[in-house]
Amino acid sequence: MKTIRNIFIPFKQNELHLASIRFSDRIEDIEILLPEPVKWEEIASEEKRARFLRKIGNKVRPNGPKEFDGQFHLLIPGAIDPHVHFDTPGFEFREDFDHASLAALWGGVTTIIDMPCTSVPPVTSLTNMQIKLQALQNRAFCDYAFWGGVSGTDFSDPQSLRQNMEDLVHAGVVGFKAYLISGMEEFTDLQPEQMAQTARWTKELGVPLAVHAEDKELVTQRRRQFQKQGRNDWQAYCEARDILAEKAAVNFMHSIVKGTQSAVHIVHLSSSKGLNIVRKAQRNGLPMTAETCPHYLFFTQKDFERENIRNYLKTAPPVKFAEDREALWQGLADGSLAFVTTDHAGCDPQKEKTSTNFWQVYGGIPGVEHRVPFILSEGFLKGRLTLEQSINVLATNAAKFYRLSQKGALQRGKDADFALIDLWHPWTVKAKQMHSKGKYTPFEGVQWSARVLQTFLRGTLVTDAQTKFQTSVPLGKFIGRG
Repeated sequence: MKTIRNIFIPFKQNELHLASIRFSDRIEDIEILLPEPVKWEEIASEEKRARFLRKIGNKVRPNGPKEFDGQFHLLIPGAIDPHVHFDTPGFEFREDFDHASLAALWGGVTTIIDMPCTSVPPVTSLTNMQIKLQALQNRAFCDYAFWGGVSGTDFSDPQSLRQNMEDLVHAGVVGFKAYLISGMEEFTDLQPEQMAQTARWTKELGVPLAVHAEDKELVTQRRRQFQKQGRNDWQAYCEARDILAEKAAVNFMHSIVKGTQSAVHIVHLSSSKGLNIVRKAQRNGLPMTAETCPHYLFFTQKDFERENIRNYLKTAPPVKFAEDREALWQGLADGSLAFVTTDHAGCDPQKEKTSTNFWQVYGGIPGVEHRVPFILSEGFLKGRLTLEQSINVLATNAAKFYRLSQKGALQRGKDADFALIDLWHPWTVKAKQMHSKGKYTPFEGVQWSARVLQTFLRGTLVTDAQTKFQTSVPLGKFIGRG
């Protein structure tokens, strides 16, 4: 049995409790040390926090054996990133589980859900899933779940596809990922009727269908036109994959939700217009949800003018405009966006992020290490989200949505997954300090006011920024839906 003392834990809105937590691999007991919660305003600066601690000095407890001193920082549940591409096995020249899962821990993320499309073979059958599980033996530092996938090529044998989906659900995948537009030969996009059929099957199987929503016809027609004109600049890329392309695709998925009542989840939503369609569905009681990513909440297309980060910022869909950025923050605040993911997708920047032909630049950002400090700094500390909302979009909502019953909350009986956060000392993002395989980020040089100090996975301290400690033992294990 261990104890972490001298911590603030989230309560409601912007209130916290001063607490101690006893834990083994699970949370055994939470002791609240003051009769009333602490308002964030009382401790919002280092000076205020010091004054508060002098006032309640009798509650400060020294460490004993098997006790950790939280030094009156914030303790949150281990974060969950439900949309990452860790690329093992198959694309490990870009990223791998060894590096990316360790980066997750350094970022306060104790659980990730890996996408099916950037594995070889893709996770489209139980056999392929078993190959992936075998490849991850003794290589995962954080806990992990899987998305199953449906590729257009799978429809050559619909009966086999349906059986594969059922097998994967029984094996614990959280849902199925499909594309309306894909650039991957190994994982192709679905035609409209194929997407509708997939939605009907996911409804029968009781799992969500996650969709990359950009209109294929609009994007490909424009791309061909621009390339024929010799336009290889970032503006052409953004014009090809504009707001209209996302709006048309989200609208199409809205019609599928209406027709099938299937739970459809739009991944990496980037625009206000797309969000409004999701909101409309939710107002009408339809099971349509969406997520967004830190880059859509921070950057706009104006940032592509900055040559030092231009290629690092390329993703699909691309970032949009200031009004879209603000609408996405509002979507998180009002609950119409379910959570924030990273779409973590790294590469070797020297090989795949240097082309002057923007079409040929690899699209992806390795962000799993930065999401927690980003949301707490840009969301909570800047007043866009309450502390409670911030924890929800980092951990709690994803745990509920994907039925990861042991994760996402500081509650007795849950896994002892924690992240200890310093909210009082700013720091500057530097790519060279990242732990992912590809060390690059469009956030280079940005200052944040929240930093992950320590991470615990199922009761074990796995990273400590203060002592530079990181575990050498890959403790991560597969966890299934439900």
